[in-house]
Order: sequence, then structure tokens, then C-alpha cells
Amino acid sequence: MSKQTRWTLKSIAKELGVSNATVSNAFNRPDQLSAKRRDDILAACKTLGYYGPNKAAQSLRNGTFNIVALVLPDSVEYMVSDPVASSFMRGVTSVLEKNGINVLLFSGNSDNLNNVVDFVDGFICYGRPRNNALVEQLKTVSKHVVTIDFDIARNASVNINNEQASYEIAKHVLHNQNDKVAILGLRLLDENVLCRVYEHHEFETGQSISHQRLRGYQRALSEANITVADDRIWNIPESSERFANIAAKEVLSASPRPNVIICMSDLIALATMREAIKQGIKIGEELRIVGFDGIDEAARFVPRLTTIHQNSQEKGVIAAELFISKEEKTQEVSYELEIGSSS
Repeated sequence: MSKQTRWTLKSIAKELGVSNATVSNAFNRPDQLSAKRRDDILAACKTLGYYGPNKAAQSLRNGTFNIVALVLPDSVEYMVSDPVASSFMRGVTSVLEKNGINVLLFSGNSDNLNNVVDFVDGFICYGRPRNNALVEQLKTVSKHVVTIDFDIARNASVNINNEQASYEIAKHVLHNQNDKVAILGLRLLDENVLCRVYEHHEFETGQSISHQRLRGYQRALSEANITVADDRIWNIPESSERFANIAAKEVLSASPRPNVIICMSDLIALATMREAIKQGIKIGEELRIVGFDGIDEAARFVPRLTTIHQNSQEKGVIAAELFISKEEKTQEVSYELEIGSSS
């Protein structure tokens, strides 16, 4: 037999002395050959290092790749370490893998979709990408698109009512108009810095998850006749221990010290609780803290964190099912206010 480093269907058929159709049938239509003939052909191909017809070429011909691009709101490195995003991805992959569909993780910081758009069947977009140019492309791309926690008029999305959920948890933790409130926000600004949110930032509450939650908090604060000063709202660029620890130290050293801290994620809330405990502050008495997401650690922490539990894995399952079915509908997932002793 000849030695060749790169085989094609045509060249391998010639090497084996059979037709192109026979080799193709051995890999793709086994019922067209006897079991022995198929086994002999596959064994010979394996010996030569040929593992079947070029899948990329087949995909280009039929326009189906069995690959979905999962567009993340931020960098892949950051998102795979986030427990909420990881839970969502488990839900997505649990459905897609059963249907023979692969997942390509795509960073929300990427310049555009051009590098992948021709090689995927469509997009599942988990949260609004940090680069707004991707949002504009997703609005018009010809491939199927399912969005999660935001809408782009593509008629296939999965959401929880972030604004209402945030209103309910803020309503719960606020006792009276004398409460001194601080908000530890997550990605309220496009700037990748940890800072207080002042008027000069000229930020508007848009359609991101964080802005939806802020609107809910503001509605509850307005009803309670509580005003939160600019220097009592923080922008945290990512939901991580590193940034949350810095913000926690800042907010707990503010004068006067807040007695209510509303956090846009459980990771931020837990970091704040750890710092408060370190400073000897009595959580639930001197300081009330709430989070958002319902991660497992929030339920195990002592004192238990009051939070909004959203089933991120269920959101992933529904998003994948919507993608496969090509249904054009918006589906809302339920949430639950879980009250712990932190509030």
C-alpha cells in the first residue's frame, strides 16, 4: 500500500481498489454493504490513517455543521469560572450533546462574529455581550439566534423578570426611610474599573441584566422614600472575589456606614459578608445584606444569605430546546425569593 499523509475519499478508494461510493457507504450507510466487506474497508482505512469523508466539506455542501456558538457576555476565561454561567452552560450542553450538536464558546469581548458565522448553525447568546457591536450583528445575522436575559427582536429568548425580582428583594430588605443603603452593582458601566457611580459617568439604565436589576432596586427605594447618594452605588466590573473584596472594604469603611447593602450577585454579597464578619459587624442586626442568583454557597454560608434563586441550568435547557425546535417565542423562567438570616 502507498504511503500518504493526507487522504481524500477519492484517493483512498483508488488505493483500496473500490469505488468512491463503497468507501462512503462504509462510513455513512453501513446497510448498503455486507458486514464483512464494511469491516474490511474500515480496517484498511484505519491502517492507512483515513477516518472518513471530510466533515467540513460535507457541512459546507449541506449548510449544516452541528455546531452552536454560545456567545458569552464576557471573556471565556472569566465566564467558565462563574458558578451561575457554569450552571447555565451545563443546561445547554445537556440538551445539545444528546442531539449530536457541539458547542463553541465565544467571547463577548470579540470584535465581531465573522470568524465563526460561516461555520456554525446559529447562536445562543447568554446575556448581553460586553461588546455592543456583537449585539448589532446578532440582530441581523441570517443564522438562528436565541438570547437569554435580553431581547433583540429575534423572537426567541429566555428570561427571568430581573426587574421585578430585584424589586421584591429590595422591598424585603428595606425597613424604613432611615435605612442607609449602598448598592454593589455589577457592570453598571462599560468601563472595566471598580469605582463609585457618579453623575459625570452619564450612565443610563439600559437593557443589560444589571440595569434591569438597578431599576427594580430604584423602584423599591422610591416607594420607601429612600434616596441613595451617588457615592453609595459601586460599579464592580466582574463578579469575582478579587473585585468584590475591594468593594466590600470600601463600602464598610464609608461614613456613615450603610446598614443595608444590596448586591447584584451572590459572590459579591458573600465577599461583603466575610469582610463584615472579619470587622466584627453583626450581620442581620447591624447590617442587612442581600444577593442575587441562588448559588449553592449562598445556602451553605452562615448566616445564610437572602437572595433571589434563579434556576440557571433550567434556563440553559430551555434555551437549547428553543434553538433545536426553531420556535420563535419568549419564555419566562420563574424565580424564588429565598430568605436567610442575613436580612
